[in-house]
Amino acid sequence: MADLLEAGGLRLVEVAPPVVPAELRTAMDREWDAAVLANPALFDGPVAVCAGLSREAPDGLLVSWSRVTYRYFALRRVPGATAPRSLFVSVVQPAHDGRVLVGRMSSSTSAPGRWQFPGGSVEPPTGDEPLDEPALRRHAAVELAEETGVDVPAADLTRCLVTHGEDGQVGVHYLAPPLPASFLQDSFTALVAAETARGRASEFDRLAFVGSPADLPDLAGPHVGYLDPVVRWASRRVGS
Repeated sequence: MADLLEAGGLRLVEVAPPVVPAELRTAMDREWDAAVLANPALFDGPVAVCAGLSREAPDGLLVSWSRVTYRYFALRRVPGATAPRSLFVSVVQPAHDGRVLVGRMSSSTSAPGRWQFPGGSVEPPTGDEPLDEPALRRHAAVELAEETGVDVPAADLTRCLVTHGEDGQVGVHYLAPPLPASFLQDSFTALVAAETARGRASEFDRLAFVGSPADLPDLAGPHVGYLDPVVRWASRRVGS
């Protein structure tokens, strides 16, 4: 589960990356190598992780973040290690009937079979570019297009919630304008066909539309911890 936080502003500040002792780094590398062997699609690219979340006056949230690479998440499988906490974005995409779109992660991803909103881990900026709210919004729009084929301008996304999970993971969630369910499904079908033609697997292997938490048990497989509370929020705010 996750706590739902609403805020008027969101500020991101970069801090030093976590220090991993040599013995834990060796174990981390061993776990990462095993994960890659099991799933060669895994890529040790740069990723931003959450170092802290706090309230700021008068109505803001401060997110501290650090630069690491995806192999650091292998610390979750190392006894005695403190793993970095994810910082991610997601998009709540409603259909015109008030239901919202969710997707199931494909077998080529790091979480096969898991149901979630379109989204993903935040990537750190390059050069002098800042990691700020406009950057998060752009990243959310890219994730929506890459995972569903639905191309929504970043400017049309509105931050609606920040979630803080029991494990410390922080998600920044954006609300997209409603679109016809048939258009959303057709866009996804076209994306899957295009990826298949390129010899690649899509990140989602299936879409579904849910109107309330009562619909979630019909989705066979694991769900991300924030799914139930965010769907509950959406059913009150965008439901028919």
